[in-house]
Amino acid sequence: MFQGNNLSMKPVMPRVRAQDEEEEDLVDPQQTLREQCHEERKCTALHEKYMACNDRVNSRSKTTELCNEELFDYLHCVDACVTKSLFSRLK
Repeated sequence: MFQGNNLSMKPVMPRVRAQDEEEEDLVDPQQTLREQCHEERKCTALHEKYMACNDRVNSRSKTTELCNEELFDYLHCVDACVTKSLFSRLK
């Protein structure tokens, strides 16, 4: 999920097969919700702020800035959004 200072929203999911069902792929509802929450205006704005910080840090050869605050703000936004409906989707 993390690539250097970049956060990738592309899911890296192993394929899981249900033993009793006909070759149907199981989908992790948390991952689905994270992708949906990433698209929400507030979270998208925080992700853009994080990416701008990341680009700024990567453009400098000597800096102590790490963009931790921007990353944590973004992840908090996504997690708060996911929490609203994740448990109602679990079986």
